[in-house]
Amino acid sequence: MSYVEMPGAKVPIRMWTDPSTVEEVALQQLRNVSTLPWIKGLAVMPDVHYGKGATVGSVIAMQGAVCPAAVGVDIGCGMSAVKTSLTANDLPGDLSRLRSKIEEAIPVGRGMHDSPVDPGRLHGFGTAGWDDFWGRFDGVADAVKFRQDRAGKQMGTLGGGNHFVEVCTDTTGSVWLMLHSGSRNIGKELAEHHIGVAQKLPHNQGLVDRDLAVFVADTPQMAAYRNDLFWAQEYARYNRTIMMALLKDVVRKEFKKAKPTFESEISAHHNYVAEERYDGMDLLVTRKGAIRAGSGEYGIIPGSMGTGSYIVKGLGNPMSFNSASHGAGRRMSRNAAKRRFSTKDLEEQTRGVECRKDSGVVDEIPGAYKPIEQVIDQQRDLVEVVAKLKQVVCVKG
Repeated sequence: MSYVEMPGAKVPIRMWTDPSTVEEVALQQLRNVSTLPWIKGLAVMPDVHYGKGATVGSVIAMQGAVCPAAVGVDIGCGMSAVKTSLTANDLPGDLSRLRSKIEEAIPVGRGMHDSPVDPGRLHGFGTAGWDDFWGRFDGVADAVKFRQDRAGKQMGTLGGGNHFVEVCTDTTGSVWLMLHSGSRNIGKELAEHHIGVAQKLPHNQGLVDRDLAVFVADTPQMAAYRNDLFWAQEYARYNRTIMMALLKDVVRKEFKKAKPTFESEISAHHNYVAEERYDGMDLLVTRKGAIRAGSGEYGIIPGSMGTGSYIVKGLGNPMSFNSASHGAGRRMSRNAAKRRFSTKDLEEQTRGVECRKDSGVVDEIPGAYKPIEQVIDQQRDLVEVVAKLKQVVCVKG
């Protein structure tokens, strides 16, 4: 489908889904965001659903302002994927050992490494910029400086919730590695600190929603946030790169005879801010649950833990601010999923996938998400499909 414009908004709200299928609380969030004086436009992805302050699955373009709550607390959260030389025929019938080895190499949930991972010892990891990155840690908010040791040990860890590591096969039988994670606790600490600062600023008093508090250009608060924001986005990128290197090492060891090789990695943030230019204006574009889909740019749009994912290439549609969806999108809350589904349902919906099937991940059951094929179909003018993947191993936090 092409987009439809949401009526009654103060700026263009272009939606790549039927507005009648979106819950009213999410529609109201979109209307609220459109009232901000700095807003220049909103693009709404087919995976849109209610979020904190701003909807997940929305692209918010502002001039001279940024809303830290719209970016969210998992700054830089995103995806990485890589195609391997392995094929489905190389995989063993029992994948439980492979899953266990991945879980040993990459801490999940609240777990962290016993000591920071030395990137210099990782096969193929480029260390250029690494020292400079950590050298800038002293420039981030004082409120979180004392957590550098923890941030170091969490670099290269998965986290919980909807974060995952997967081994997948595509429709040709090729094996892919894929993962989803962000800036871990350090990103959360930075985000919460700056959201609190923004909500106290005089120009943000009287907003329809206090979570829409913004920083404005040419202020010390904006400068501080931008510094910490871009640092946390870089942390998230490094985090995924290190995890992918650890994952590749597991695959090399487990498939020694096959001598696996790996193509170039695809990496895409989907909770972040970028400086971009549209209609002659320099804008701060916040993608909250959306990926950049510029012309020819590769992206990753995952489904749920039992339905598969898509590798896509952007078509560069300026109407969406060169964006596309970040996934299938939830169609029910975590609590609603726990009330509706059982571990038996989870087993049935993840049949054929080596993964956790206990009560701790019922909220991530495929039935809690929108159909990924429908989400892809609704954005055919935003991306073209390069590969369709189906997971055979899924490691959850």
